[in-house]
Amino acid sequence: MGSNALDTGRRIALAGVLASASLGALNIAVGLWQNSTSVTAAGFEFVGDVLASLAVFTGMTIASRPPDENHPYGHGRFETLAGLTVGILLAGGGGLISYQSLQGVGRDHAAPGAAGAYTLIVSVVVKAGLSTTKYRVGRRLRSASLVADAWNDGVDVLSGLAALAALSLTLYDPARFLAADHYGGAAVGVIVILTGIRVARDASLELMDTSPDAMLLNQIRSVALGVQGIRGIDKCLARKSGLQFHVDLHIEVDPELTVSAAHELAGTVRTRLRQELSWVADVLVHVEPAQPDRTNSIRAPSR
Repeated sequence: MGSNALDTGRRIALAGVLASASLGALNIAVGLWQNSTSVTAAGFEFVGDVLASLAVFTGMTIASRPPDENHPYGHGRFETLAGLTVGILLAGGGGLISYQSLQGVGRDHAAPGAAGAYTLIVSVVVKAGLSTTKYRVGRRLRSASLVADAWNDGVDVLSGLAALAALSLTLYDPARFLAADHYGGAAVGVIVILTGIRVARDASLELMDTSPDAMLLNQIRSVALGVQGIRGIDKCLARKSGLQFHVDLHIEVDPELTVSAAHELAGTVRTRLRQELSWVADVLVHVEPAQPDRTNSIRAPSR
C-alpha cells in the first residue's frame, strides 16, 4: 500500500474539491437570490469544504514523498496532520455559520423563495455520494484525512437536511415561521462544530501514537508466530504514520541459537510481516531468549 493508494486518495480529494466548490457557488447564489439564510449558510459550509479537501489533498501529496535524511520514517504524519486541520476548519467554520445565521432573527424581511429547497436537495444527494465513496476508500487505505473528509461530507448531508426542514417550515407559513430559516442556518453550524471536534480528536489520537485496534496487533503476532523457530511474542507495539504502521516487535527464540542465526530469524519475521500485511511499513525486531518451556505462545504484556 504505497504510492498507488495515495494517488487514489488524492484523486478522490480533488473530486471533492471540485464538487464542493460547485455546490458552494450554487447555494450561495441561490440563497442570496431567494433570500434564504439556511441555503446561504449551507453554501458557505461547502466553501469551507473546499479548504478542508485541499488540506487533505496537500497532506496526501506530502505524505507520498519517500523518506529522507530529516524524515527517516517518511512523511506519513502530514496526512494525519491534514485530518487535524480539517477538524479545526470545521469547528471554526461552524461557529461562524451559526453566528451569522442568528443575526437575522427578529428582523423584518421578505420570505425566502422555494428554489432554495431544490438546491438543497441536489446538494444532499451529491454530498451523500461523496461521503460514501470517501469513507469506503479512506477505511480501506486507513487514511485519517480522507475519513475525516468523509465525515465532513456526511455532516453536509445532515446539515443540508436540517436546512431543508427549516426552509420548508418557513415556506409553509412565512408569517409564523419566518425565523425558522435563520435557526436552520444556525443548526447547520452547530452540526459542523460537533463534527469538527470529533475529527480533530481522532486525528490527535494518531499524532499521540495511540495504540491501534487489538485486531491489528493480533494479526502481527499471528504472522510472526507462523515463522518456524519463533517460540513466543513478548511485546508487540505499533504506531501509525500516514496510511501504514511502524511496528516494534520482541520475539523469543531458542537461547542456544548463535547471534547470526537469531539475526537471520529476525530478518525473516520482518520480511514476512511486510509481505503479508500491506499496512505494515517497517518492523524493528528485538530478539530475546525464550524460557525452556516456551513454544509458540504470547506472553502477557510487561507491567
